[in-house]
This record gives sequence, structure tokens and C-alpha cells, in this order.
Amino acid sequence: MPVNFPPIDPSELHPVSGVRWGVTEAGVRKAQRKDLSVMLLDDGASVAGVFTRNRFCAAPVQICREHLHNGQVIRALVINTGNANAGTGAQGLAHARQTCEALAALLHCQPQQVLPFSTGVIMEPLPVQRIVAGLPAALADAADSNWYRAAQGIMTTDTVPKAASARIQVGGKTVNITGISKGAGMIRPNMATMLGFLATDAAIDPALMQDLARELADGSFNRITIDGDTSTNDSFVLVATHQAGHAPVTAWTSSEAQTLKAALMQVARQLAHAIVRDGEGATKFLTIQVDGGASAAECRQVAYAIAHSPLVKTAMFASDPNLGRILAAVGYAGIEDLDQGLIELHLDDVHVATRGGRHPAYREEDGQRVMKQAEITVRIGLGRGPCSDTVWTCDLSHEYVSINADYRS
Repeated sequence: MPVNFPPIDPSELHPVSGVRWGVTEAGVRKAQRKDLSVMLLDDGASVAGVFTRNRFCAAPVQICREHLHNGQVIRALVINTGNANAGTGAQGLAHARQTCEALAALLHCQPQQVLPFSTGVIMEPLPVQRIVAGLPAALADAADSNWYRAAQGIMTTDTVPKAASARIQVGGKTVNITGISKGAGMIRPNMATMLGFLATDAAIDPALMQDLARELADGSFNRITIDGDTSTNDSFVLVATHQAGHAPVTAWTSSEAQTLKAALMQVARQLAHAIVRDGEGATKFLTIQVDGGASAAECRQVAYAIAHSPLVKTAMFASDPNLGRILAAVGYAGIEDLDQGLIELHLDDVHVATRGGRHPAYREEDGQRVMKQAEITVRIGLGRGPCSDTVWTCDLSHEYVSINADYRS
């Protein structure tokens, strides 16, 4: 079960004016499973996206990049689970285009105004006819209250739907922000086998959207890792429908604009944290905080070395205070002029190591007490400068191996 992730109340997910979701069962891979979703956008919505950095990226990622680059107004997104349409060559690209063409015909728009997304098994042909056949039912289901159904509809190995929402005031008008995400394995920075869709009815200058999408991704989805694998299909999409009724945000200089950006980041982080909390086989949610770096980049470098270490992650699962594994990860993170005599290590409130060695007051039972918790903060001090950064991850359990060994069955 997810780590400290309470069930979502669908009534607490605020509708976003100008956005409707429709969900159906198309039988993409398994029967009686919600596996086809459409996100419908009113004309005039602004859309930006951030995608995987894996060079072996899936066909839908390639088509999404192409359609967004063309600059047309996006009217719909179509998402299937059960099949990633990755490693499928020219046929996969043709199938992704066929999906866009079929939905565009039903919506009376251009195929370039549709963005396709897929997640699931790699190197199997997309059952495009099933998807096309399911589109009318997905459209018939479309409603602005379907955010929770959409969160269910994009799941693969997830054990729970993931959604979050916020409501703020901008220019005296109520602004809603709601998003969903999916992902549980093959998760690491530079996105993951994850999909994230975040929408707001705020009016945001389209010229700001791409940089905003990148900033939100960098502060949330690009700060999580489960197993160190970067997927072929990662996608994060930001939508602003401009329907809240306030004056457009054209810069981030005002306090209200900063409040809006902070609320968007809060929801994005909730969605990212939910992925880690529901990591395949996860029993613990880990915050890796690195302080005292010469740059934020080197802090992230150290944090990821710890977060990706199978030895650290398995020790966390077992509540085994074999904490030299953390120090070893700091050492091999790749900072050539690191002074180990300056390294500090804390587990929550327990001071484990100081000046590169065991703290005189540290007792193993104190470390084990912290490691038995469901949520743990690992804090490293590098003693090199004023910078900090944080990564979120989980432990590595027997169940992770079982899930991934049986994924195709």
C-alpha cells in the first residue's frame, strides 16, 4: 500500500473551467479496465509540455513534440494505458498519428491539435483499432467533474489513483488548479514512466507557459526517483484555460503571480510525491536533503547517488542502520575535490556522522528507531558552500522485484 497517502475524495478535486475528461474501457491490454481517456480543452487554452530525455523515446512523445512545436491551439489529449507504443518504429508513429486523426475527426479539429500519450508495455504494436473504436464512448463520458475517473484511467502498476487540487484568489477571482499523475516504477529524474497533467483556469500569457512547465517539472517530477531507470514515455503537460476572469499574468513579479506559481508548484509536488509514495513495493518515503554545496547541481548529484543506491535503499527497507552505505554514496557521487573531513550526516534528529566520522554520541539503536519510521529524512552537509537541494525516493523491497518480474504476465 502507498506510504502515508490518504484516499482521495473526488469531491475535493476542483473542476477547471474549460477542461473535461472522458474515460472508457477499450480493452487495450486487459478487459474491464479503464484504459482510454480523453482530455478535452475549450478553444483558446494554452498548453505546454515537458518530455523524457531518453533518446529512445516513444512514438507519442515524438508526435507530442511535433504538434506542440507547430504552435497550433491544442484541443484534446488522448491517453491509453496497457501499451507504451515505444520501440515500435515507423508503425508506432503511424498508429499515434492515426489515433490523433480519429479523435480530430470526431471533434472537427485538425490532427495537429491533438496530443497522444501512451503508457504500458514496450515493443508491442499499439492496438490502434481498439483505441479508435473506444473514442466515441470516451467522448460521451466527458465531464468537468471526471478528474478522479481520469486518475484511475491512466494507471498501470499504480495501486491507487493520484490527484491533487488547490484553489486560490487572483485579481479578486477564484482560480482552480487540479492535476493527476501516474507512475510507480521505472521512475527517475528527467521524468519517468510517469504521466502528469496539470490544469488551471488562470489566465497566463502563452509566452510564459513553456518556461513555467519546465520550472514546475524541475521542482517536482524531476526531483523523484524510485529505481534509477528513465522511461521512454515520460510526459508532463501544463494547461491554462484563461477562464477564471482575472487580468492575464504576463510576468511573475507581482505577489499574486508568485502565489499562483507557488500553488501550481504545490500541486505538482503533491502529484510527484504521490508517485514515490506508491512506488512499486515501497514501504518508506525518503527525503534526501543535501546542504552546504558549492552549487545546487552538485547537491543534486550527491542526493541522487544516495537515492539510487540499491544498498542504501535495501537497508532502509530492512531498517538496518548500516549507514556507512550513505557515506560511501556521497563519496562516489563524483565531486572530485570533496573533503570527507567536512561531511555531516543526520537521520531526522539523529546526528550519525560528523567531520567524516561517526558522531561520538551516535548509538545504533537511535538510527534504527528512525529507520523503522514510514517517513525518513536523510540530511547531508557537505561543508563546501551555501547551496542546497532535495530529492525524494523510496526503499527497495522484495515486492519491487516480484512486480517487475511479473509485469508482462
